[in-house]
Amino acid sequence: MKKIKVSDLRPGLRFDRPVYVDDENLLVPENVEIKQKDIDRLVKWRVATVSTDGKPMKELPSAKKNSFLRQAFSTPEQQAVMDAYSKLAAEMQDVFERVTGQVSVRAAEVDDVVDRLFKLLEQKKNDVIQLILYGLQGESGFIENALNCAVLATLVGQNLNMVQHKLLQLSTAALLHDVGMLRIPAAVRNKRTELTPEEIAVIQNHPTVSYKIIAKEMRFAEEIGVAALQHQERWDGAGYPRKLSGTNIIPQARIISVVDAFEAMVSKRPYRSSMIGYAAMRAILSDNGRRFDPDILKVFIRTMGIYPIGSVVLLKNGCIGRVIDVNPSSPLRPSVKIMIDERGREYQRDEGAVIDLAADKELFIARAVDPKELADGVKK
Repeated sequence: MKKIKVSDLRPGLRFDRPVYVDDENLLVPENVEIKQKDIDRLVKWRVATVSTDGKPMKELPSAKKNSFLRQAFSTPEQQAVMDAYSKLAAEMQDVFERVTGQVSVRAAEVDDVVDRLFKLLEQKKNDVIQLILYGLQGESGFIENALNCAVLATLVGQNLNMVQHKLLQLSTAALLHDVGMLRIPAAVRNKRTELTPEEIAVIQNHPTVSYKIIAKEMRFAEEIGVAALQHQERWDGAGYPRKLSGTNIIPQARIISVVDAFEAMVSKRPYRSSMIGYAAMRAILSDNGRRFDPDILKVFIRTMGIYPIGSVVLLKNGCIGRVIDVNPSSPLRPSVKIMIDERGREYQRDEGAVIDLAADKELFIARAVDPKELADGVKK
């Protein structure tokens, strides 16, 4: 890796590969801008150089401020999807509030939410995926995370050709998998500083609490409760609460493990920003059989694509576009709708041409683009 003097760094600089402080400590991932506070911290630590295999990213054609963020989820059809999602979130908020207060919740209430989520996916699957990745601009909370995981798990289950009742069980388990966290003291659950060993033990008990709520209180099928119980287990046996490994973990839990990790990466949290879909997918792919079932991971990639729906990409010809559909047989070559052409012309009303990269072999994606780059005056 080449060395770069800290004195040569400037706020807003991005590299196409990760930048490291030393062999063990990452400064910023690829395609993430270096901020003034990062530079100040390096100076404070008396770090003279940082290292990277990457190159600085050049400027892209500029877009009008926030144009992508305005377009990302602004059509009447997309707004209708957001409204439907919000109604489901309101119903789950009521469910989760009663769980927190240890007030009875009927399984039929959750079943109704799952049924309506299925119908929404049948009608507007691609819009729902884009909503998860880019439509929810605020910080994602517990309810949104639960719904998002249910959507992603359902899509994976469909690509695995699960029979309907198994798919419903998977969706329900994904929706409720973290419900045990609601019974964890808020002071522990929301703590921003390092947890004590005792607090870690409390957190690691939440899958067991989830199982009890799902299987014993709500009286769902045992398999749904077990999926929640096992969702923090790891393929290599290093998870919790029982340190199960491999196929000793039921398939539903293995699916939830993958989608839960991906969802956490693409969702904004109070303590960190979200990752773009491509960066989250790269992080998931780097697992190498430690946390995730490799076969489930392959299906997840076929389901979402390397560049998930809604991702903004720079094409080799200089155009910027938005991924509108994935190609399961060729995850690197999705269908892209042009937002800004190679001359810098911006299409304001979603009027850009659609390019199927699976059919156009001469054209390919140069890199993923964070939508914030378009809002701020982006860099190549």
